[in-house]
Formats: sequence, C-alpha cells, structure tokens
Amino acid sequence: MNFVIVTGMSGAGKSSAINCFEDMGYYCVDNLPPTLIKSFAELIVSQQNKLSKVVLGIDTRGGSLFADLFTSLNELQKSGHTYEIVFFDCSDAELIKRFKETRRLHPLARSERIEEGIERERRILREIKEKANHIIDTSYMLPKDTRGVLYKIYCEDKAFDSLMITIVSFGFKYGIPIDADLVFDVRFAPNPYYIPEMRPHTGNESIVSDYVMQFEVSQTFLIKLQDMITFLIPNFKKEGKNQLVIAIGCTGGKHRSVTLANALYDYLQNEGHTVIKQHRDIEKDSKRGK
Repeated sequence: MNFVIVTGMSGAGKSSAINCFEDMGYYCVDNLPPTLIKSFAELIVSQQNKLSKVVLGIDTRGGSLFADLFTSLNELQKSGHTYEIVFFDCSDAELIKRFKETRRLHPLARSERIEEGIERERRILREIKEKANHIIDTSYMLPKDTRGVLYKIYCEDKAFDSLMITIVSFGFKYGIPIDADLVFDVRFAPNPYYIPEMRPHTGNESIVSDYVMQFEVSQTFLIKLQDMITFLIPNFKKEGKNQLVIAIGCTGGKHRSVTLANALYDYLQNEGHTVIKQHRDIEKDSKRGK
C-alpha cells in the first residue's frame, strides 16, 4: 500500500489539501502521531475492505512526537509499504499575514511572536522538506490553485517537478514585489492610460490587451521573454528551486503589465508548467479615485 504523507509549515494550506484529497476519494487522517503510523497501516491491511488510497496529515502540532516520524516511516517500508511526501511551504511574510488575519496562534509560538514560531518550525521541518517528493509553495496560491495542483498530480497522473511558477503583475509606483526572482519593466510599451476610453479598463479586457499587443515592440518582447523563461526553467530545476516568481511591472500595474503577464501565463500553461498568476495592483488606482 502507498501512503501519502502531507506535511509542511503551519498555515501553508495542509488542511485545505487534506480536504481536497478527501474529495478525490482518499481516506484521510489528520494529525496522526508518527508513532502510530505502523499500527495504523496494520489495522488497514487487516480489514476485509482494504483501502487503496490513504493520506496521513503529519505536522509539528504533535510536539515531541514529530521526532519519531522517520523511524516510523522506515518501519512502514520494512513492512512492505511505500510512501511519498507532499510538503506545503509558504513565505514567512505570507504566513504571518495569514495568522494575523485568522487571529490564530502559531502552534510553536503560544507565548512568543509569530516570527519566532515560524523560524523554529522551519528548523524542525528542514530534513523532511529535503526528502519530500513534492514541494508546493502556496505563497501566491488560493485554495482552488492548491486543488488544481493536487488534482493534476493525483487524478490526471501528470508529472509534477515541484517548480511552482508565479507570475505577478505590479505597478512600479507601488513598489517591486520583494520576493520576485525575475523583474521585467514593460513601461516601454505604448500606454493605454493616455487614451481616455481605455483608462478605466484593465489588461484583463480585450479593449486594452488588443491595443497593447497590436504593437510590434510588445509582440517582440513577449517572444523574447518566452524564449528566455523557457531556457531558464530547466536550469532552475537543476538547482533544486521549487518556487519561481516572475514580476512584470508597468507604471500603475493595471494595463500593460497585466496584458503581458496574462500572455506569459497562457504560454507557460500551454507548455505544461505549473503556473499561477496574481495581478497585485490592478485595482489600486480605482480605489484611489484615479
């Protein structure tokens, strides 16, 4: 029997992932003490109606019990079972934001700052992250994105290389995304902002995207960008990188950057990569009354 071990950082989306696995027909047990894994496997095997798809949620909520994880997994293998590890990760800044929004305490920082709990948890989880079969970074992901990734791996049986590509459009006047790996400035392209009938619209609408992409400079840039990203992806994979953030910026993050971010997203999706997008500043001008 093959077990899927779901683990990772608190707040990174493990609970949502387990719910997704349940929807896909897996039998799921969350927060099982590692010392009980072998006994649980024996119990399942002894049943007449054997379960073929089992997910175990294991994390640091178990305190000192978590230290027994690798011993238990080795015993599981000796009993003839197999397992794979899905590790959910997230940036520190996003984890802090999530804990503050939900007003929940970090399990390892009951009487300390959230940052200290996150730092401690990263140290505890370092080894299991290194041994994970899949690392899914949810920093920019919504629950539906997580569901899509898991469905791709476990229902469509498609290869997953653990490189999550995030494309972020942004406005330079609001600052460059601090976690961007690659930043591209598209302020060279003709600006729809100066055309009154286009100003209130965004790059998600054809009136703007068609205007931006009608120019040779935009088309040439997109071709060269696609070529460079295609070259970089396998090299990032060789270095073991699991999250690539590509930031595309214009002045306000509403027209040109959105258009080209969408175009790059469509291209990478069609190439079979795991990719999500975020238009960080698309609504900011309208909120400021501009």
